[in-house]
Amino acid sequence: MVSSASEELAQVIYLDNQATTRTDPRVVEAMLPFFGERFGNPHSVDHVYGNDAEAAVEAARADVAALIGAEPREIVFTSGATESNNLAIKGAAGFHKGERPHVVTLSTEHKCVLESVARLKREGHEVTVLGVDRDGFVDLADLEQAVTERTAVVSIMAANNEIGVIQPLAEIGALCRAKGAYFHTDAAQALGKVPLDVNAMQIDLLSISGHKLYGPKGIGALYVRRRPRVRLEAMMDGGGQERGLRSGTLAPALCVGLGVACRLAAQEMAEEAERVAALRDRLVDTLREGAGPLTVNGAMDRRLAGNINIAFDGVPAHALIEAVPELALSTGSACTSASVEPSYVLRALGIEEATAAQSLRISVGRFNTAEEIDEAARLLIAGVTRLRQAQAAAAQ
Repeated sequence: MVSSASEELAQVIYLDNQATTRTDPRVVEAMLPFFGERFGNPHSVDHVYGNDAEAAVEAARADVAALIGAEPREIVFTSGATESNNLAIKGAAGFHKGERPHVVTLSTEHKCVLESVARLKREGHEVTVLGVDRDGFVDLADLEQAVTERTAVVSIMAANNEIGVIQPLAEIGALCRAKGAYFHTDAAQALGKVPLDVNAMQIDLLSISGHKLYGPKGIGALYVRRRPRVRLEAMMDGGGQERGLRSGTLAPALCVGLGVACRLAAQEMAEEAERVAALRDRLVDTLREGAGPLTVNGAMDRRLAGNINIAFDGVPAHALIEAVPELALSTGSACTSASVEPSYVLRALGIEEATAAQSLRISVGRFNTAEEIDEAARLLIAGVTRLRQAQAAAAQ
C-alpha cells in the first residue's frame, strides 16, 4: 500500500512549495538518531542522555538565530508559525493592554494573524487592518498615520503566502521603532529565501516555520528581542521552559531538523534563489508564449524567487487543476463544502472576482528541475487550450 502511494506521488510534479516543502534528506539524516538511541529529554540535565539532548537543542537554537542575525537566547521554539504568530500578537497585546491597547495589521496577512487580531478585537482591543496597493504592498504613509503611542504591536508578514511579494521590512521596522511599537513579522515564507536581519530591519518579533524551509513539520520558532526588551504574556502555563514563554517538553529531533534546515539555508540561499528564479521565469515565459492571454498577480519584482500567482483568462482555476492531475498546484481559494470563494488576498489587491477565480499559485522549489518545469509548462498549455476550446464549443 505504501509502495503504491509512493509510486503514485512520484509521477506527479510538485509545484506547491509554498504550502509545504519536502524535508531535505540532509535534514532527515540529522534527525534520525534522536528518534532512537539519542532519545533523552532536553530538560532532564542530571544525566548524559538529557545533557546530550540539551546540547543538540542548543546547537539548533544557535543555527536558527544565525540565519536572522539574532542571539541564540532570543529564539523560542514553538510548534510552528501559527503558534508563533499567536504568541507574538496576543502576547504583546495582552502584556501591554493597559497603556497600549491598539494593534495594526494588513488585510493580506495569513489567516492565523487575521484571526488572532479578530479575537483581540472581540476582547476589547483597538484594531486597525490596513489595505494594500494593487501590487500587494503596504502604503508606508498609511502605516505611519495608523501607528500611534497607543499601538502595542504592528504585524506585517515578510513575504505573502499567495502572491509572494516582499514587504519593505527595514522601513516598517524604523517606523515602528520611532513610534515605540513592536514590529512583528510572519517570516514563514521568507526565511531561507531572502536575507533577513532582525537588527538591521529593527524587527522585534519574527515567526518561523520548519516545513516551509525544507525542514520537518511540527516545529517553528519565535524570535523575541532582548534589547530593547520585548515583553510578552505567555499563552500556556507549565514548567516555564523557553524563557517562560512556551512551556512543554521540546522535541529534540524536530529542533535539530529546524536547525539543520536553517544552516543549509544560510549556506545555499543566494545560489538557490538565483536557480529557482530562473526556473520560475522560464515557466512564465513559456506560458506567456503558449497559453496567453494571462495575468500575473502582484509585483514581479520584490517577490519570492519561486512564486508565481497567475490567472489564465477565461479558465477557472479549479477546472485547470482538474485538467492537469500530473501537477501538484494550488489556488488561493478558501473552500467550503458548498462553495469556492475567490482568494481574500487577491480581492484585497482590488483584483476582479473573475480574475481571482482563475488564479493559480505555482511555487517552484529546491528540488524542481528544468525538465519538470518544461513538462509543467507543456501540461498547463495543453490544459488551458482544451478548456478554452470546450468553452468556445459550448458557446456556439
